[in-house]
Amino acid sequence: MMIKYKLQCDQGHVFEDWFASSSKFDDMSEKGEHSCPECGSSHVKKTIMAPSVSTAPQAPSCASAPMCSNMGCPAMQG
Repeated sequence: MMIKYKLQCDQGHVFEDWFASSSKFDDMSEKGEHSCPECGSSHVKKTIMAPSVSTAPQAPSCASAPMCSNMGCPAMQG
Protein backbone atom coordinates (compact mmCIF):
# COMPACT_ATOMS: atom_id res chain seq x y z
CA MET A 1 0.00 0.00 0.00
CA MET A 2 1.30 3.44 -0.89
CA ILE A 3 0.79 6.69 1.01
CA LYS A 4 0.21 10.00 -0.76
CA TYR A 5 1.46 13.13 0.98
CA LYS A 6 0.83 16.74 0.15
CA LEU A 7 4.22 18.44 0.39
CA GLN A 8 5.50 22.03 0.46
CA CYS A 9 9.00 23.36 -0.15
CA ASP A 10 10.58 26.30 1.65
CA GLN A 11 9.69 28.51 -1.35
CA GLY A 12 5.96 27.82 -0.84
CA HIS A 13 5.42 25.44 -3.79
CA VAL A 14 2.85 22.73 -2.99
CA PHE A 15 2.90 19.31 -4.66
CA GLU A 16 1.99 15.68 -3.97
CA ASP A 17 4.13 12.54 -3.94
CA TRP A 18 3.68 8.85 -3.16
CA PHE A 19 5.72 6.85 -0.61
CA ALA A 20 5.90 3.18 0.34
CA SER A 21 5.41 4.12 4.01
CA SER A 22 5.55 7.06 6.40
CA SER A 23 8.97 5.86 7.58
CA LYS A 24 10.22 5.92 3.96
CA PHE A 25 9.23 9.60 3.76
CA ASP A 26 11.06 10.27 7.06
CA ASP A 27 14.18 8.42 5.89
CA MET A 28 14.27 10.34 2.62
CA SER A 29 13.73 13.65 4.45
CA GLU A 30 16.67 13.01 6.79
CA LYS A 31 18.90 12.38 3.75
CA GLY A 32 17.58 15.42 1.81
CA GLU A 33 16.32 13.17 -0.99
CA HIS A 34 13.07 15.07 -1.62
CA SER A 35 13.05 17.92 -4.07
CA CYS A 36 10.43 20.35 -5.28
CA PRO A 37 9.53 19.67 -8.93
CA GLU A 38 9.11 23.41 -9.53
CA CYS A 39 12.27 24.93 -8.01
CA GLY A 40 14.40 21.94 -6.99
CA SER A 41 14.58 22.88 -3.30
CA SER A 42 15.37 19.93 -1.03
CA HIS A 43 13.79 21.64 1.99
CA VAL A 44 10.44 19.85 1.81
CA LYS A 45 7.87 19.14 4.54
CA LYS A 46 4.48 17.45 4.79
CA THR A 47 1.39 19.67 4.93
CA ILE A 48 -1.97 18.90 6.49
CA MET A 49 -4.08 16.71 4.23
CA ALA A 50 -7.73 15.75 4.59
CA PRO A 51 -8.32 11.99 4.73
CA SER A 52 -9.84 10.28 1.73
CA VAL A 53 -13.47 9.36 2.40
CA SER A 54 -15.26 6.65 0.47
CA THR A 55 -18.53 7.58 -1.20
CA ALA A 56 -19.48 3.99 -1.99
CA PRO A 57 -23.19 3.24 -1.50
CA GLN A 58 -24.04 1.53 1.77
CA ALA A 59 -25.74 -1.85 1.96
CA PRO A 60 -29.51 -1.62 2.37
CA SER A 61 -30.95 -1.91 5.86
CA CYS A 62 -33.18 -4.86 6.78
CA ALA A 63 -36.24 -2.63 6.47
CA SER A 64 -35.37 -1.87 2.84
CA ALA A 65 -34.42 -5.47 2.00
CA PRO A 66 -37.24 -7.75 3.25
CA MET A 67 -36.02 -10.64 1.11
CA CYS A 68 -32.55 -10.64 2.72
CA SER A 69 -31.08 -14.10 3.23
CA ASN A 70 -28.26 -13.05 5.55
CA MET A 71 -28.63 -15.64 8.32
CA GLY A 72 -26.19 -13.70 10.52
CA CYS A 73 -28.45 -10.66 10.54
CA PRO A 74 -30.14 -10.07 13.95
CA ALA A 75 -33.49 -9.49 12.19
CA MET A 76 -33.29 -13.00 10.71
CA GLN A 77 -32.73 -14.57 14.14
CA GLY A 78 -35.83 -13.12 15.76
